[in-house]
Amino acid sequence: MNMTTKKIRTRSVATVALIVIALITLAACGENLAPPPQKPSTGEETRARHVPLEGQANFRDLGGYETADGRTVRWGEVYRSGELGQLTEEDVATLESLELAAVVNFLLPEETEKHGPDRLPESTRSVPAAIISDRAAELTRQVHESIQTGDFGAIPPELNPEFHRILLEDGKEQYAALLKEISDPANRPLAFHCSHGIHRTGTATAILLSALGVPWETVRADYLLSNEYRLEEIGKQLQKVKKMAAESQGIPPDDVDMTNVEAFYVLDGPYIDGVLERAVEEYGSMEGYIRDGLGLTDEEIERLREELLESPVGQR
Repeated sequence: MNMTTKKIRTRSVATVALIVIALITLAACGENLAPPPQKPSTGEETRARHVPLEGQANFRDLGGYETADGRTVRWGEVYRSGELGQLTEEDVATLESLELAAVVNFLLPEETEKHGPDRLPESTRSVPAAIISDRAAELTRQVHESIQTGDFGAIPPELNPEFHRILLEDGKEQYAALLKEISDPANRPLAFHCSHGIHRTGTATAILLSALGVPWETVRADYLLSNEYRLEEIGKQLQKVKKMAAESQGIPPDDVDMTNVEAFYVLDGPYIDGVLERAVEEYGSMEGYIRDGLGLTDEEIERLREELLESPVGQR
């Protein structure tokens, strides 16, 4: 278990309280935010993996997950996150306590220019790994335009899995480099991130956990944790979108049909399934994608597993 687990556990009661308060606040605002589908329970391990940061709600440890052969992903080695440009000084100190060696950043240069570069400890190396995808950019433009106009029919629920399907192909170079970066102990502990820690980061996490032999059900559960950690952020965004749509359409906010936009912001398990479906269609399996799509050798995959997995006590 990582060095900060005990510290984080002491905040568990406060974390649960904040979640409850956020839910009550959203209900009072009339957001009608549906409970995250297939949301995992907020157990001790779920709270332990969350690293509370004022400037980024979705920073979390990928340790503790069990593989199909009974091994466990080591704590304190790899983290996933949203953008890190808005961190406070206290947040930076928290990252320093994690002894992060490197942070891999999937953001485009224009995103970094708009929101600011990552705020990291001086000892942490920043690794730019922008995923440039014309197809993903077009879908993003479609989402932004739909939100601006209030025409939510242009963002059906199918859009989320499509993002993941596209990124599996268009991000192959960056995802292959990420796995190789992680396999080198000199680069760990390591964190990787995009803007909200959902699409680019969610796809990367699905690939990494699959390469380690973690069952897909667990990959799904990890993906859905973004609903939990981003609950307050999602509520604020939906409230803003509803207000914009009401003004655009000239109707009361309560009359805005938020079905599609809520389905876009509140993640569902089948969204990340787009990764698995695409891998099976093109490569026969996730294992086939990692070997043939990313070009990792059996030796490289085994090295990654040896570095990040530990066997049960009493077993070698």
